[in-house]
Amino acid sequence: MAEEPSAGARAYQELIMRFAPAAVALSLAVALTASVGMGAEREADPRAAALIAEGRAALAAEQPQRAIDAFEAALAVDPGYTPIFLELAQASRAEGLQGKAIHYYRETLARDPGNLAAISGEGEALLEKGAVEKAKANLAKLKSMCGEGCPETRELAASIQRGPRTPVLAAESVMPEAQVSKAN
Repeated sequence: MAEEPSAGARAYQELIMRFAPAAVALSLAVALTASVGMGAEREADPRAAALIAEGRAALAAEQPQRAIDAFEAALAVDPGYTPIFLELAQASRAEGLQGKAIHYYRETLARDPGNLAAISGEGEALLEKGAVEKAKANLAKLKSMCGEGCPETRELAASIQRGPRTPVLAAESVMPEAQVSKAN
């Protein structure tokens, strides 16, 4: 036969059963708060921050290759600082390297899937390459994430409305056919 628990043991069991759910809920809340705090954006290494500033200045001075060099140096100094990839993407687009820019936007999204600037920028770069449907898919994703009113959604929608830019022709593509004539 099983022995009846003592009055003290019953009181202890009752106490555990009463407060265990609250204790579990509280510990989950603390764990969630801690994980959200860990996901917050950190500051860049001071050397990387100086290189980022140098790259932004070069980009403002319409020197995209110099900006790319500075941003790549910043990435070498602080490879874990995700915003550098957005800077590299913007400089690559200014240099006309949309494929490279798309790569940098996707690297940003691999690290931070909810980055609205990366989704919008990738859509712009896709549009510049002529991939209108893919740019529209990015717009739909932005609308579902932040709605019609967020700046990234409005910017990409306006770009899609304007349509893809017409590519600049190289001199070789408009050269007349060479004609060979016989000299006397």
